[in-house]
Amino acid sequence: MGKLYVEGIGPGSPENMTLRAVRAIEKSEVVVGYTKYIDMISHLIEGKEIFSTGMKGEVERCKKAIELSKDKVVSIISTGDAGIYGMAGLILELGKNENIEIIPGVTASLSAASIVGAPLMHDNCNISLSDLMTPYDLIKKRVKLAAEGDFVISLYNPKSHGRPFYLRECIDIIKMYRSKTTPVAIVKNALREGQSFSVTTLENFSDDIVDMMSIVIVGNSKSYIDGQKFITPRGYKINS
Repeated sequence: MGKLYVEGIGPGSPENMTLRAVRAIEKSEVVVGYTKYIDMISHLIEGKEIFSTGMKGEVERCKKAIELSKDKVVSIISTGDAGIYGMAGLILELGKNENIEIIPGVTASLSAASIVGAPLMHDNCNISLSDLMTPYDLIKKRVKLAAEGDFVISLYNPKSHGRPFYLRECIDIIKMYRSKTTPVAIVKNALREGQSFSVTTLENFSDDIVDMMSIVIVGNSKSYIDGQKFITPRGYKINS
């Protein structure tokens, strides 16, 4: 009998994958994934059968992984965590009675947060600005409610050529509920090759350097910048 591992490979750098994810890939006969993600783990998959597709091939990949896992051990991979904008949900919708094991990974907001300090120390949420699966009006509503609720907000898929203004418009919504000194972090290629980051404020925020490989983290009303560190207090009483 086969097995299907649904894995988050984290940011794609070997040292930031979980040991459980590495072991699952090592056990697998077949690895299924988006071409760019397959390249990220090339060091782990030599000699294995590979099935990959380009962008927007998620349904095809999931169906193929389920089919192959009937008599083989298969890993289908996502970057970050498989259950956060990854393949876990689609696999479970398509494969009702399969031998499926979901293996968590490190999602992009956690990777980015570790680079800039401790921005996620209090209640926080992830919101994707991609409208491929979600109407833009609903995205803006979620941003508004998260800002009104004083959540730290991590914005995934913040800017692309097809929707160059969404990030700017969503930052304008957040500005209605946050002070101009609220910290904002922009992290590109978090914990992998090409990493870069900046920490600024809502007042000085510019989306010029933001792209689809970036995460934007906006602080809550208590967040602050200490040097180059972005900190959101948990609420501990600290004796000075």
